[in-house]
Amino acid sequence: MKTVTLQQYEALCDEVWHHNRLYFQESKPEISDDAYDELVRRLEAIEEAHPEWISDTSPTRRLGERPLEGFKEVEHSQVMLSLEKAFSQDELQDFHKRMQKLLETSSITYCGELKFDGLAISVKYEKGRFVQAVTRGDGRVGSDVTQNLKTLKTLPLRLNSTDVPDVLEVRGEVFLPKAAFEKMNQERAEQDLPLWANPRNAAAGSLKLLDPKEVAKRADLSVVFYGIAGLSKELPKSQYEVHQFLASLGLMTPETFLKPYGNFISIAKLHSVQDIMDYADRVARERSELPFAIDGVVIKLDNLTAFEMLGTTGKHPRGAVAYKFSAEQAWTYVNDIVVQVGRTGVLTPVAELEPVQLAGSCISRATLHNFDEVERKDIRPKDYVCIEKGGDVIPKVVAVDRHKRSGHTHAVKAPEHCPSCHTPVVKDPHEVAWRCPNVKGCPEQILRKLIHFASKAGLEIEHLGDKVMEQLVQKGFVKRFSDIFRLDSAMLSQLDGFKDKSIKNLLASIEKAKKTTFARLIMALGIRYVGKQMADELARTTKSLEKLMAMSVDELLEVPGIGEKVAHSLVEYCSDEENRQELLALECLGVTCKVEEVHYDTSHPFYNKTIVLTGTLSSMGRGEATARVQAKGARTADTVSKKVDFVIVGDDPGSKLEKAKKLGVRIVYEPDFLEMI
Repeated sequence: MKTVTLQQYEALCDEVWHHNRLYFQESKPEISDDAYDELVRRLEAIEEAHPEWISDTSPTRRLGERPLEGFKEVEHSQVMLSLEKAFSQDELQDFHKRMQKLLETSSITYCGELKFDGLAISVKYEKGRFVQAVTRGDGRVGSDVTQNLKTLKTLPLRLNSTDVPDVLEVRGEVFLPKAAFEKMNQERAEQDLPLWANPRNAAAGSLKLLDPKEVAKRADLSVVFYGIAGLSKELPKSQYEVHQFLASLGLMTPETFLKPYGNFISIAKLHSVQDIMDYADRVARERSELPFAIDGVVIKLDNLTAFEMLGTTGKHPRGAVAYKFSAEQAWTYVNDIVVQVGRTGVLTPVAELEPVQLAGSCISRATLHNFDEVERKDIRPKDYVCIEKGGDVIPKVVAVDRHKRSGHTHAVKAPEHCPSCHTPVVKDPHEVAWRCPNVKGCPEQILRKLIHFASKAGLEIEHLGDKVMEQLVQKGFVKRFSDIFRLDSAMLSQLDGFKDKSIKNLLASIEKAKKTTFARLIMALGIRYVGKQMADELARTTKSLEKLMAMSVDELLEVPGIGEKVAHSLVEYCSDEENRQELLALECLGVTCKVEEVHYDTSHPFYNKTIVLTGTLSSMGRGEATARVQAKGARTADTVSKKVDFVIVGDDPGSKLEKAKKLGVRIVYEPDFLEMI
């Protein structure tokens, strides 16, 4: 390699960044892929010869050298609040009137934007160089994901401007385009891994991986920006100008991302409720064709001075509202209604549908929940039905067009015999469920129990997905939990698609699963009525499998959160000789479990308290809220009673709030809840 100077190296860095921007952000490449690759190879050769020249913003430095040890928490310089929600034109009219009253004017301009269904992010640049990325978290404190965001090709590590601000903090959304989501799920299906429910979950899961190299493999993870949280120079005067300003710096905005895909609308100036509705209607029509998932539009005061002047309510900025779309729907035919048998024997009717596109994915099945639901909605084979994704996640049948019903159909009833083992089914007197009582002899129940044991909810045995377990059961290699730990290379070589590498990977995962936690083992056993929270409480209280196995119903009732139903189920399971022998076999095969010691702040108001969550929290999902209170040493319950200490209330709380008021249970609304945790 001929001698180069530092100035030539920096010029080459700038050239590569220039072509990066043209390709990934503007979709206007000036050179071929081969020519681009040659530039990168030259850059890498120079950096190998002169490692002292390499900066963190070199185009070759998107990947960190080592996996992260965890994500440190960072306090936001400006709180990332959620938006007030509107679901109708009347609610938008109320918002508009409120703005007119607060601003004392009838003439208001709004900026309309797409509401991405992704992961909110705050990104900081100093002197034009990317320095930090933090997730929204609870709005006040988020996780530092700087190294992971660095791997996104749509994120410039240097701003493209001759007049960059000393400090710029921008707000945006990390998301996974629909095509990339479908591809990722296809690859996961081929590897027998659980499928992502929606692009948002996939984006969040990808961004929180501890190894940036793994994040980089999900190359289509993208980011767009639409707001400014901090700027060391004069701010743009309007929200509409913010988009133009961000684009001028080389940052990806919704408008620049959409350019290659066609004439979609992404941003608009609006002056009335009718303008807002016209804009929302157009976006709703284009929604299914967009390359990414959205769940509504954001309407924000265009005048940023007025927006800042109005401030916040503590939960939301006053000058903006999110107009949420209803769940996407599609019509299709029910080819058949089949019955699935779960691991606890519950029979669940499932509609097998004529495949149809809905919310960016192809839907061919939808759960009908239970036979009471089927009867109530009168859903039959060959019916023409409307399906939607509940929360844009789980497909469900919401309506039947009976005018299209032919005479060649029949009402569906619960079967008299289990479709798997032909045992007469029974109606659970305490539930809507019909069950197969053949707990130990029903092939489908056995298979589902084994799948659960190895699943993420159980011992999390990688490479042992549903299809692999089905093969192992069909060939007679696995009949009970302990058989998993008796598998060897000779057995696995008989499975379809299993070669040396697959065999080695699965055996290594099985060996790794031998060392687990007590709570995980309890959960993996699939004892009826025992979920994750209950398993955690049992592990924390009993400390050992031996003690748990010896406890009576009365002793179990002393464990916080355990009632009669759970206590009797546990005693029934632990007193069964076959179950006891199976647990002994697991121990003999080297399965060991430890009790994870958790040290709580005993002075925290949630410590050792029982908490009920109700309504929708704007700052976090139900799962995260549950985890946050449990991390403070609290227990969560599903129903309000005198034994409950706190009821945490979000939007649309329902009857639990009224019951808490009647019983005098302490009620905590979201802003106070965020302060307490």
